[in-house]
Formats: sequence, structure tokens, C-alpha cells
Amino acid sequence: MRPLLALLFATLSALAAPPRPNILLIMADDLGYSDLGCYGGEIATPNLDALAKQGLRFTQFYNTARCWPSRSALLSGYYAQQIHRDALPGLGGGGQGVRQSWARLVPEFLRTAGYRNYHSGKWHIDGKILPTGFDRSLNMQNQGNFFTARGNSIDDQPVKVPEDEKGYYATTATTDHALDCLKDHAANHSGKPFFHYLAYIAPHFPLHALPEDIAKYRDRYLDGWEAMRAARFARQQSMGLTKTTLSPLEREVGPPYAFPTAIEKLGPGEVNRPLPWGELTPEQRRFQATKMAIHAAMVDRMDQDIGRVVAQLKAMGAYENTLILFASDNGASAEIMVRDGGHDPQAPMGSAASYLCLGPGFSSAANTPHRLHKTWVHEGGISTPLIAHWPAGIAARGELRQTPAHLVDIVPTLLELAGATKPKDWQGQPIPPAPGKSLVLALAQDVTIERASLWWLHEGNRALRVGDWKLVAAKDQPWALYDLRTDRAEQHDLSAKMPEKAKELADLWQKQTDETIALVKLSPNAQPKGKAKKTAQ
Repeated sequence: MRPLLALLFATLSALAAPPRPNILLIMADDLGYSDLGCYGGEIATPNLDALAKQGLRFTQFYNTARCWPSRSALLSGYYAQQIHRDALPGLGGGGQGVRQSWARLVPEFLRTAGYRNYHSGKWHIDGKILPTGFDRSLNMQNQGNFFTARGNSIDDQPVKVPEDEKGYYATTATTDHALDCLKDHAANHSGKPFFHYLAYIAPHFPLHALPEDIAKYRDRYLDGWEAMRAARFARQQSMGLTKTTLSPLEREVGPPYAFPTAIEKLGPGEVNRPLPWGELTPEQRRFQATKMAIHAAMVDRMDQDIGRVVAQLKAMGAYENTLILFASDNGASAEIMVRDGGHDPQAPMGSAASYLCLGPGFSSAANTPHRLHKTWVHEGGISTPLIAHWPAGIAARGELRQTPAHLVDIVPTLLELAGATKPKDWQGQPIPPAPGKSLVLALAQDVTIERASLWWLHEGNRALRVGDWKLVAAKDQPWALYDLRTDRAEQHDLSAKMPEKAKELADLWQKQTDETIALVKLSPNAQPKGKAKKTAQ
């Protein structure tokens, strides 16, 4: 009976937590599973590390493998395919897809519970922002240059950029907007709880960072990606974050999309495969190490700015009763491309005139200990840190949570904590059941949240997780079966030894896919006119 009593006590403790917490939901972009110090990384992230030390880290938390599907799942509580925000076979959808009218976002429901809602940073969901329930917004629409505000919007209106614009950096500007919202809330709306969605673009390409931040890491990565992966894995093991082996570098796997002209523009220092470090030329080693230094600088600056937000929460007396959640929208990216303003090989690396991407070598290291990258639904593409910090509501300090969970779980978690409810229908249309599960019990104790499955589909890459079993396949490849209890590195395919289990999961994946297709067919008018434009964010 003792385990049951412990669970009951934890449940009662959770229910007795302060009502209606403030909520700060922070999302990074293209951040690898191991990029934070508290997840094994060497990058200086003292502010996020402190939140983890004073709160919780989830070890098996998932996203959707891509920017826009993750953001839709995060704020709607649905798989992106269910609401036209990622493609289904024969039905389209994706970055240009338009949600059904019943697919409301979480701020709209929180508003009914008395919340003020703020957004700062990347959006990448269909439609304007204020009609979704936010009271204020900074939309970082210019994602190709961190050093200008051109193309961005405030409260759905284009910003006016001075001709002599200088001193601008997107991460800092995102934080400044968040601070302005919080200060205004403290001054004029202190009687209401707030929900703030803080969505940084960092460390998404182009790799743009402040010179002083780059200088901190300039020579840090000259030992190469193998050494970086080994060091991160050793720290993860000492932290108890992983019980798996370290996946080997897959030297035949390059970027998910081929842009050969970009490789030419980037020059002889670029390589599009994670070759053994010792096989690279000195020029290639320096070029690759500098790219990783810029990636680290972007993460470092984001952490510094999160420290500014935390300081503001403390200054306004909101820190103790604010639930802070931090995650990434997908794994680190193996993409290599040149777009937007192009790339000047003579410009300092990391400056506005350069256009650099991390690439598959250091992306593999950023995703330690997992396989593959953003866009794939192997563990490297879909695994994200999740830090949960709430002094007044989470008793644990520095603990791990092992339950598998997903971005679709955030909405039901927030609604439960806020005392908000979703209506059963919207404008005469029934609202379909959402797949997410509340994580409130997991905030109180290291318990497994029961669910039938977790499901993925992106650009032909597909996966299903049931318990500790995972069935996964890259586009046009056969299914592989892994036991994630001992093999999150996805090295030992059991499909030939256990064909019945593989077929059981494959049938379940198809059943869930068919059900999603049937749901989407009920709202065909939610697709935009014309052919959907492919996006590579």
C-alpha cells in the first residue's frame, strides 16, 4: 500500500498547489537534446540549469521533428496533422495549412479563466495572432537576419524600422518585448494571472550571434564532434539522464534536403557529412568548429536573456507562483542552405552578411545520445529537453521525470492548472477529442502517464511509440522496431526477431493515420487556395 499512499499524497499535494499559476512557456528553435548544461552540454546555460536544479527535467519528452507542426501541437493540443498544420497522404496541409474553425489555441481558453495572454517571438502558425486570444504580440517574421527588425510585426501590424537601425539582435529584442509585457502586466493587470508564450528563434539558422558571445567559444570545438559527443554522453550518464548506449556517427547521412549550390557558395570549409574529424582539412576543422561556436553563442545569449525574464518575475513578485516550462521545437538541424540575404564568404562568420547552418556533424553532437536530426522522427529529431519550474506548486528540486510525454500534453496540463475548460463544440461544430494527457501528476511524482500511443508523421518519416516499444521508419524505408528501455540510440532493430510485435505497431500506426485522415476530410475547406508552398524552417 505504501506506493499507493505515496501517489495519493503526491496527488493531494498537486491539488493543493496554489490556484491559477502564472505561466511562462519558453520554446527554443532547433535546439539539440544535449545543448543545455543540465542535459549534458558544455554551453554556459546557468539560468536554465538553475531552473532545472530547482525544478524538474523530463528525460523522454517529444516534439514533432519540425518547427511549424511543433508550434501548432504546443498551442492547440492536437497533432499538427489533425488540424491541417502538417501534411497527410493525398490531403496536403503543412506550413501553409489553415486550421479548422474548431481548432482553437490555448490562450483563448485561458482567457475564459481570467488570464492575460502575451506572445513574444516566432509564431509560424496560420493566421494573425491577436484573434487567437493573445492580448499583445511581437511576431518575429524575419527569420533570415537576426540583426534587423525588418519584416516583423507588433500586435499584427508591421513594425517601422528606422533607416539608421543599429544595435538590434533578435534574441534580445524578443526578450525586451517580453519584459515590456510583464512590466505592463505588473503595473496595470496585477490582479490577473498571465500566460506568456516566449518563442525564441535561436539557435535556428542562419547562425548569427554577437561577436562577444562568439569569442567565448571560438576555440572550444576544435577537438571535433566525436570528442564533443563523448564528453556530453559521459555527463548525461553521470546525471542519470540516459540508460542507453551512444549512437555512432552516421557518416552517410547528410542534410535532409540537397542544396549543392549552397555548398559551393559556402566554400571549401563546408562538409555535408559527419566524416571522422581527423579526415577533415585544417580549414574544414576551423570552419566547422566556428559554426558550432556560433551555435553555442546563440544558446548562451538566449540563456542570458531568460535570466533577465526570471529577474523580472522576481521583481514583480510573480516568481514563486509562475510555472516556467522550457522546450525545443525539434532536434538540432543537419540542414545546409543559403537563402534570404545570401552568404558573403568575406564577411565575419556569424555576422549579418553570413549565412551558415550547423550541418550534420555538430548536429549529431547536439542531439547526443540520439540518432539523426530535425525532420526525422528517430529520437534525434523528436527528443527535446523539458524543464518545469514552479516553486509554489512543484515540491521536487532537481528531480527527473521518466514518463514519455509530448507537446500535445502541454494544453491539457495548463488547462487543468488554470481551472479552464474547453467547450464541447464551436459554432455548431463538435470539437474532436485531443490526444494530449495532463502532466499534472508527473509534476508531483515520477509516474508514468498512461496513454495508448504517441504518433508521428512528417514528410514520409513515421513512428509510433507504445510503452517502451518504438516503431520507426525514414521515408521510403522499412519499419524498424526498438526497445527504448535499453536502446534509445535505436541501434538494435528487433523487427525480424519480433515480427508480430512489429506488425501490431504498424497496424496501430496505420489505424491512427486513417483516423486522422478521416477527421481532416470532415473539414476540407480549411486548406488555402492554390498549391501549398514548401517551407524549410
